[in-house]
Amino acid sequence: MSENTHIQESSAAELQHPGYGLYILVWAGLVGLTTITVALAGFNLAGLTVVTALAIAIVKSLLVTNYFMHVRTDSPIFKVFIFVCIAIFLTMIVLTFFDLTYRFPLK
Repeated sequence: MSENTHIQESSAAELQHPGYGLYILVWAGLVGLTTITVALAGFNLAGLTVVTALAIAIVKSLLVTNYFMHVRTDSPIFKVFIFVCIAIFLTMIVLTFFDLTYRFPLK
């Protein structure tokens, strides 16, 4: 019986939210990534400007979602719902871009 409660306590300890130190570290990372985004705006990267900005934005959104919104410690079904919403959103964006691309062909 004591082993069962020990297992439950250890699994509950794994699901606890991280301490303030980790939040400060994530915040510093977000500030750093924002600084990089602003600094990259001054460079001429041609076609890579948008790709680089979107890559940094994706990393920042993952940090906010996982740590500040506590998705990292939520139940797996909640993560599935988030994944489905993101997949539907991306599908709509891709279909919109295809529609705009083929509606007005380049001459």
